[in-house]
Amino acid sequence: MAKQSKSKNSPAYAVETELVIGGRDPQHSYGFVNTPIVRGSTVLSQTVAELEAHAGRYTYGRRGNPTTEGLEDALTQLEGSAGVVLTPSGLSAVSIALLSVLGSGDHLLMVDTAYQPTRRVCDVVLKRYGIETTYYDPLIGADIAGLLRPNTRAIFMESPGSQSLEVQDVPAIVAVAAERGICTLIDNTWATPLFFRPHDAGVDLSIQAGTKYLGGHSDLNIGTISGNARVFGRLKATHGDLGITVAPEDAYLAARGLRTMAVRLARHQESGLAIARWLAGRAEVLRVLHPALPDDPGHSLWKRDFKGASGLFSFILKPVPKAAVDGFLDELELFGLGFSWGGFESLAIPFDCTPYRTATRWQPGGPAIRVHIGLENTDDLIADLTRGFARLATLS
Repeated sequence: MAKQSKSKNSPAYAVETELVIGGRDPQHSYGFVNTPIVRGSTVLSQTVAELEAHAGRYTYGRRGNPTTEGLEDALTQLEGSAGVVLTPSGLSAVSIALLSVLGSGDHLLMVDTAYQPTRRVCDVVLKRYGIETTYYDPLIGADIAGLLRPNTRAIFMESPGSQSLEVQDVPAIVAVAAERGICTLIDNTWATPLFFRPHDAGVDLSIQAGTKYLGGHSDLNIGTISGNARVFGRLKATHGDLGITVAPEDAYLAARGLRTMAVRLARHQESGLAIARWLAGRAEVLRVLHPALPDDPGHSLWKRDFKGASGLFSFILKPVPKAAVDGFLDELELFGLGFSWGGFESLAIPFDCTPYRTATRWQPGGPAIRVHIGLENTDDLIADLTRGFARLATLS
């Protein structure tokens, strides 16, 4: 019978083992390997004294139950943090994390390559509450010190950057922030804590869209926020005060995905690199945006800070008409056309960062396509892309 994960004060198991055993204890689940789904709102107390003191392990369904707590505990171990809270989506995780460290009159530094809906949170929601956002070049590194103001309270990173895959010098930015007591946050969905552990680099809040690799099967929406000891209390309070809760069914699916995440990510990495190298050799491709490729501008930082690469990357076509790009994508059979990623299936979308970048200029030199390489056979994926390129040629 599997045992509960070791405590933080015990010798650590390898990460693959922690993914299997973390956050579950069959001895307290009637012997079942997986923590059962617990649905419920009302939690009964034995006495008035216990009720008034909120003395029970669980007090109300919104404040947690064995299903959600098991996932939080496993992720806390994986992140190496003081605690984790769950949210209904990756975007809600970004929002809750920002609201937990910012208030009216504060100033936020947001990376210019952030996930586009994150920008809307800044430009619409935070602005409404008197929080000002300045966007910065992802390659700024320690020079971010020049953008700080007396009221700067947080710096938000996303590395690699959404769609264009720029790698940030996270330790350099964290060092600047730490000198001034500024909170640092990062969207770590691309790498997950398996390939990069933000807290080890000094980041205060680590955010994941668990919808992607944590779930891994394109069948749930969930977000996670991990906090270090300095900020977790504020995060937990904000999360609870806003009444954020996750359905136990979604927590269960995320916990199930957690058990196989190391195996899946290894395959995503292997297949992603194989496809990226093949694309780099195609005459139609101007360049491939993949930090694990030696000629990528962010490769040295990626090699220094990361333990691996996921299956998401982009490539730039040589100039062709839009109709040719559309024909290429429409011809694909194994690559679905969808905005999410991280599941077992391969995906592709065209993108253009030009309309929304403000601190940097997006000049790729040709049409841009982002792909997520799933768990299909790579030879089949290459054959599919080859058919797409043949269609592109007829429309160019």
